[in-house]
Amino acid sequence: MLTRRFSLSQAAIGTIVLLFSLACLFPFIMVVSGSLSTENDIVNYGYALIPRHVTLSSYKILLLGSSRIVDAYIISILVTVIGTALSIIVNGMGGYVMARRSFKYRNVLSIYVIITMLFSGGLVPWYIICVRYLDLKDTLWAMILPPLANAFNMFLIRNFMMAIPEDLYESAKMDGASEYRIFFRLIAPLSVPVLATVGLFVALGYWNDWFLGLMFIDKQELQPLQLLLRTLVSNVEFLKSSSNAAAMQQISATIPSESIKMALTVITIGPIIFLYPFVQRYFVKGLMVGAVKG
Repeated sequence: MLTRRFSLSQAAIGTIVLLFSLACLFPFIMVVSGSLSTENDIVNYGYALIPRHVTLSSYKILLLGSSRIVDAYIISILVTVIGTALSIIVNGMGGYVMARRSFKYRNVLSIYVIITMLFSGGLVPWYIICVRYLDLKDTLWAMILPPLANAFNMFLIRNFMMAIPEDLYESAKMDGASEYRIFFRLIAPLSVPVLATVGLFVALGYWNDWFLGLMFIDKQELQPLQLLLRTLVSNVEFLKSSSNAAAMQQISATIPSESIKMALTVITIGPIIFLYPFVQRYFVKGLMVGAVKG
């Protein structure tokens, strides 16, 4: 009887998880279907799971500027990889310092980090500092350095590291290890789950960011993918809304603006889909089990 109840509960939980997974997959299927649909089908019938008339016109239009898209892809990949690696190191070391009970000023540092979550210096002072004093205009560092340190990620890492027994730190100190050696050789391997989770959050932020490129990048060859795609969509919308010239409206009538938006979404989401399976296993299971024995 107990086994039967257990099986029924497992079946119910499995059914709920399956339905929830399908609900999460449903929008993505509609985006892919929309990118393969004709503009008339989207306007007349709306988005559907299966396109009425399959067409690759949106992708063909995007391929007309394939060289710029490839360059923007490379820029976004560089920014995401470098920014994520540096952010994990900076946030990890910040969380490590705040988690060390032997550090005298860790509470002061924690309060300072909390203040940055509650108050902001404003857009104009931030822009002046980045351009005038840090000289980040038209450089890759303009898209990497501003979001490098994040208070929420620091506290997330801090809370995880505070669960690590203090005996590990003391034993490493007795063996003559420095703080850097303790962090990189001992604490960081034990904190892989939280570092991988934070790394995914940071990578998503860098990959989806277009605002920093809009603020600091004027050179076309340095534009990230999201900013380039935003520019393409804005140009299409401008053509469709323009009433100054009949020729412009005639051209805009042939541009599949809605399906282009869906195609752009498919193009930009690709790398994240391939990245997530390598990271998601750290969300559930930690690596600290058995690290300390009795």
